[in-house]
Amino acid sequence: MTGTDLPPDQPARRPLVALLTGAGISTDSGIPDYRGPNGLWRRDPEAEKLVTYDAYMADPEIRRRSWRMRQESPAFRARPNAAHEAVAALERSGTPVRVITQNVDGLHQLAGVPERKVLELHGTVRAVTCTRCHARSSMREALDRVAAGEPDPACLVCGGILKSATVMFGERLDPEVLGTALGVAKAAEVFLAVGTTLQVQPAASLAGVAAEHGARLIIVNADPTPYDPLAAEVIREPIGSALPPLLARLAQPA
Repeated sequence: MTGTDLPPDQPARRPLVALLTGAGISTDSGIPDYRGPNGLWRRDPEAEKLVTYDAYMADPEIRRRSWRMRQESPAFRARPNAAHEAVAALERSGTPVRVITQNVDGLHQLAGVPERKVLELHGTVRAVTCTRCHARSSMREALDRVAAGEPDPACLVCGGILKSATVMFGERLDPEVLGTALGVAKAAEVFLAVGTTLQVQPAASLAGVAAEHGARLIIVNADPTPYDPLAAEVIREPIGSALPPLLARLAQPA
């Protein structure tokens, strides 16, 4: 037996697969790309105020409009699509998987990826947080209060202003989450960037970090990205049809 052979009862080690997912992975679930070049926040500056921290904190009317917008959010009606299901299937195969997502919809978890394996860079729309005492509670509870007649529900703990547990314009990413994502990018042996233009920093830089540390970079996106030259493979096919067979291949032991 050579030094590289494994005993018969010892399975081959599977590489760590990291996925950086953006809005494109959720469009098949009916969630539009709000932040993209043609997204709502770019097309309508007034709508952008609803998710801008300073405007939200300063103006009660902005907050009331924001709560009405949350009531109508397609994220709460959306279900995981074939791409989300493929990521969950890869995780169930025993392949070491970590998901770093720019999305706030929670669809990776709904598809079955364990919460501890999903890093939400921009937070989640499924929770609310108090801007004063930082108490956290469910978005469903807050929306029930809005429906019951509270147009701008206050924190039940301290009376402070509540906001969605997402990163608004004007807020910084959670440094702990970002630091963990950076560690995942450095450790990954395969790094997939899926449905992201890789334009928004610092999230986009994770693709470059992964490539610099020896990962096989695969980009699945409809349009060119700044990191395409670093990629071992660039796939322009629709995500819902391209990702399942790609991840099924990665699930097979080497």
